[in-house]
Amino acid sequence: MDTNAPRFDNRLLTALPGDPESGPRRREVRGAAWSSVMPTPVAAPTLLAWSPEVAALLGFEAADVQDDDFAQVFGGNALYAGMQPWAANYGGHQFGHWAGQLGDGRAISLGELVAADGRHLELQLKGAGPTPYSRGADGRAVLRSSIREFLCSEAMHHLGVPTTRALSLVGTGEDVVRDMFYDGHPRVEPGAIVCRVAPSFIRFGTFELPASRGETALLKQLADACIARDFPGLQDEGEALYGDWFAQIAVRTAELMAHWMRVGFVHGVMNTDNLSVLGLTIDYGPYGWVEDYDPDWTPNTTDAQGRRYRFGTQPQVAYWNLNRLAQALSPLFADVQPLQAGLAAFQSTFVACTRRDAAAKLGLAAADDEDLQLYLRWQQLLQEGGMDMTLAWRALMRVDAAAPDVGVLDAVYYDDARRQAVQAPLQQWLQEYAARLRADPLTTEARLAKMAAANPLYVLRNWLAQEAIDRAEQGDLGGVHALQDVLRDPYTERPGLEHYAGKRPAWAEHRAGCSMLSCSS
Repeated sequence: MDTNAPRFDNRLLTALPGDPESGPRRREVRGAAWSSVMPTPVAAPTLLAWSPEVAALLGFEAADVQDDDFAQVFGGNALYAGMQPWAANYGGHQFGHWAGQLGDGRAISLGELVAADGRHLELQLKGAGPTPYSRGADGRAVLRSSIREFLCSEAMHHLGVPTTRALSLVGTGEDVVRDMFYDGHPRVEPGAIVCRVAPSFIRFGTFELPASRGETALLKQLADACIARDFPGLQDEGEALYGDWFAQIAVRTAELMAHWMRVGFVHGVMNTDNLSVLGLTIDYGPYGWVEDYDPDWTPNTTDAQGRRYRFGTQPQVAYWNLNRLAQALSPLFADVQPLQAGLAAFQSTFVACTRRDAAAKLGLAAADDEDLQLYLRWQQLLQEGGMDMTLAWRALMRVDAAAPDVGVLDAVYYDDARRQAVQAPLQQWLQEYAARLRADPLTTEARLAKMAAANPLYVLRNWLAQEAIDRAEQGDLGGVHALQDVLRDPYTERPGLEHYAGKRPAWAEHRAGCSMLSCSS
């Protein structure tokens, strides 16, 4: 490292009350925000992949990462000086129902590292063994899910989507038994641990739990600590401060939802314990990218019946979750008006972001109401034609504003009959779009640059991740490293990477891990 050793300043532990009992015994934890618990050592920690960008952010040099101590620490077998491992206590609404205490069941925070620029970044191991919140589970993670979290954390960052980051992927040298679809067919899989990094891992459910128990003093302590640590720019006092804080959470959440919708990302399990108060994408489980455009699609088999967390409803779910957070925070307010103002800020921010993104994706200087209608009609055509969302938006960049032709979209369909069915309305839409482009003040060069910056070409499609997982489970990490490299620059078309910008192949349409994932994924 740039200095001899990383420096830790574990502010959360000093600002908030902890569980008087330490260790992983499963228990209800009341009146406390965290429990002290050590990672469970593993047989043979081996570094499988790492993010140079995150390592540099934290002050690690390549030589530090390659040192055996690094794998020992981020495999859960050792600690750097100053680390004080803990698991956080929180609750949440899962699939719309209050679930009570949940907490970090397979995540253990090692400490808050103070980066060279003064930023505090929490380092958290996912899959490091049981905690008081494991609810009968083993606290471990398998290689496939760890690869998915590692790759997606970094892919989202490079897409410009707010997210937790991933420092490392460490193999444990131990096997883990998982029943992927909870259908009575468990199998032995290799274990792994991801170190994820964020300024904070505080969630909506962090505040819901003490509120549900009537622990108002703890609720206030949590709010004050969160504001001081993660929202230091807020200057008001009392209820005005809490109101400004909630509005900030709402605005950040709206911006996050707009980003998800812009790139076609589906989280898959938007429980209130899986939404960050910092507006970061958090907890990568059964996520996916929309391929043949369908706003009703969800990658999560657990949600297959109700489709609560389908692509098209993510903004509405976020708003519902914010309402639950507002209810939890209401004991801090004499009047609900500041909370209502925060909820209104979510709605106005999401509308503004959608207007901004519509303009960028269509290549317009700005988008008025008529342009939004053009945007919505295009999405309807994507759905009716079963077009690949990512590839269709990129193909739109090739439309000739002087002579638009549906032929530029020929490569984006999954079904020829559906392609034929939309040719006439699509040609009509392209004529209107071309006319709008001709009337727009942007030059062709500026339009294409704006579209290229808003419409990614390379996204972490589930089948691409599965290809890398299949190789990794045979001991070949080359697929993981190749995907890392591709996803570092998702907006720039590069020769030789056609495979990563292809439509979903037939073999992946119904394969587990590609079209079907569970909360165990």
